[in-house]
Amino acid sequence: MKKLKERWKIKSNYQLTIIFIVFAITGSSSAWLSKPFCIWLGITKEDLGFWFTLIRLILIFPIYQILLVVIGSLFGQFKFFWNFEKKMLRAMGLGFLFKS
Repeated sequence: MKKLKERWKIKSNYQLTIIFIVFAITGSSSAWLSKPFCIWLGITKEDLGFWFTLIRLILIFPIYQILLVVIGSLFGQFKFFWNFEKKMLRAMGLGFLFKS
């Protein structure tokens, strides 16, 4: 845990616990929200078969990104998750979305 706290520049175990809770809530919520989002878009398993799972996973990604910052903000960790988000998107080659 010490290395993780150093890497993320976190001082307390309390903040680390809050961050883990936010990651857990965000992951579960994004997976849960992808189903109604697919229904809203008219994407059904009957129409797409095997491809439904792939499309649903692709939909989870942007939902997760948005929820991570929103839920992190609700827990008072906006700065951490905003920086985490920018770093993750830059690593995926989407750094052009943010000015340096």
